[in-house]
Amino acid sequence: MLKEAMKDKIEFVSLQFSDLLGVPKEVIIPFSALEGAVENGIWFDGSSIEGFARIQESDLFLKPDMATYAPVPWINENGRTARVICDIYNAEGEPFVNDPRFILKKIVKEAGQQNFVFNVGPELEFYLMRNDQNLPTTVIDSGGYFDFTSYEGFKVLRDIITALKSFNIIVETGHHEVGKGQYEIDFHYGNALETADKMLTLKYTIKKIAQMNGLRATFMAKPIAGVPGSGMHTHQSLFDERTGQNLFYDENDTYRLSKTAYHFIAGQMKHIKAMSAILCPTVNSYKRLVTGFEAPVYITWASMNRTALIRVPKWFKQKSNSARIELRCPDPTCNPYLAFAVMLKAGLEGIEHKLEPDKPVEENIFKLDQEVLRMKKIDMLPSTLNEALTYMKQSQMIKTTLGDALFNKYLDIKNHEYSEYKQQVTYWEVQRYIDMF
Repeated sequence: MLKEAMKDKIEFVSLQFSDLLGVPKEVIIPFSALEGAVENGIWFDGSSIEGFARIQESDLFLKPDMATYAPVPWINENGRTARVICDIYNAEGEPFVNDPRFILKKIVKEAGQQNFVFNVGPELEFYLMRNDQNLPTTVIDSGGYFDFTSYEGFKVLRDIITALKSFNIIVETGHHEVGKGQYEIDFHYGNALETADKMLTLKYTIKKIAQMNGLRATFMAKPIAGVPGSGMHTHQSLFDERTGQNLFYDENDTYRLSKTAYHFIAGQMKHIKAMSAILCPTVNSYKRLVTGFEAPVYITWASMNRTALIRVPKWFKQKSNSARIELRCPDPTCNPYLAFAVMLKAGLEGIEHKLEPDKPVEENIFKLDQEVLRMKKIDMLPSTLNEALTYMKQSQMIKTTLGDALFNKYLDIKNHEYSEYKQQVTYWEVQRYIDMF
C-alpha cells in the first residue's frame, strides 16, 4: 500500500477514526511520516475526544489500517491527499478498549469462533438543504420517491457516486427518497467491519460533496416536522466462513428462513429496547419513530409488512445467498461500529439460547386498535431517548459488548444530552401555551 501511495503521488495523509458518537475525526500527516505511523502510531490526546479517555489516561496512538487506504478525490491542490482509517492503541501498545472499531472487531471475532461471517447492507438516507443560516431546513427540491430530481440534486448524487469509487465503494443505487430534498445511497453488501468503515467514509463524502456544491447534507433522523424521517434500514445475514453458505436460508420454510435466522431474529427482538439507545441515539431519533410514517413503532417481524421492526425481504428463489432480514429502526446518527456490534451480539445470543420469535404480524399494525395489540402481546419500541437509556442501563448484553468503561461513558454522555433537552423551551410550546394559560 505504501508503494501504491507513492505511485499515486500522495503527499499528505488524512488519518481518520470515529469518536464514541460516530463523528469522523482526522489528523493530517505528510506522506513521509506514514511508514512511521504504521510501525509506531501517531500520538494524540484522547481526553479531548468525546467518550474516549480521562485526563490521566490521555496518551493514545493512531495506527493506520492500510487496507483502508484510498486517495481523496477532491483534494489535489498543493499535493494529493489519501485517507486511511485507523485503529487506536494505548501507550502499552494494546488496542484501546473504548475504540468503537475495536468493539466491533471483538464481536466479529466472537462470531468467527463459530465460523460465522456477519454481513450487513445499510440503506443510508439523508436530506440536502440550502446553506442558509436563517432558514436551515430549506430543502433543495420538491421531489418524491424515485422522482426525477432537479439538476442540482442529480449533480450532487453523481459527484458523490464518482467520489465513492475512489474509496473503493461501489454504489448500487442513488435515488430520491419519499421526502422533499431527501435522498438515499445504497452500496454493496459486505462484512460488518468493512461496511462500518464504508459508512464512516460515506457520511464524510456526502457532507463534503454537499459543501462543495454550496449545500448542507444532514443525517439528522427527523430534521423537519411532518415529513419522512431519515433511517438506516440494515439488511443482515450470517454466512459460513468455511463454505460461503448463507446460514439464513432454508428452501423448505414458508419464509425461506433457517432456524438460525429465526433465533437471530428472536435475539434482536428480545434486546431491541436496550439496543435502541445505540441504534437510535439522539433525542431527535424518537421523533422519527412515530405512527403515520414507515418507521417502526412496534416490536414485530413480517415479510410484506413495512410497518414491522424486522422485515424479511423477498428475493429470487434461485438466489439463496440473498436470504436476509432487515432491521428498520436504526437511523444514520448512530455510530455504525457500535450499532453493528450490538446487532450481532444480540443475534448471537438468540442463536446460543435457541430463542424463538413470536408469530409474524402481516397486518398494518398502525391500523390495529389497542385491544388487538394487547391480545397479540405486541410490545412497543421506546418512545424517548430517556426510556431507551433506562433499558440500556439494565442490559447485560450491551454492557458485555461495550465493556464497562465505554458502557458507563455512553450512558453518561447520553443522559447529559437528555437532561439538556428537558430544559429547552421549544417554539411549539410557546405557540401553544403562552396565550392559553
